Amino acid sequence: MPEPFDEFGQHWLKLRVYYEDTDFTGMGYHANYLRFFERGRSDFLRDAGVSHTALLDRPDPAAFTLTRVEVDYKQAAKVDDLLTIRTRSIGIKGVRMFFQQ
Repeated sequence: MPEPFDEFGQHWLKLRVYYEDTDFTGMGYHANYLRFFERGRSDFLRDAGVSHTALLDRPDPAAFTLTRVEVDYKQAAKVDDLLTIRTRSIGIKGVRMFFQQ
């Protein structure tokens, strides 16, 4: 697969933590991690050739909806940190796609 995929089909996205992403202590606000993960999934799909715009512009529009999210917070991100979001597909079952990040 072309960049930014590695030889294992994993997608890599670098994101900067901005002040707006943090709480009053300067640490990453817990809900913003979901936004970071969404950017990783969206870029994974875009770089794999799946266009959200094209899906919505179809005669029978299609979109992705999250039905389950499980997060284990390992370490707090701080303002100005550069994060690397790794996204990999771990399976497809029917209309469901499963990702690990």
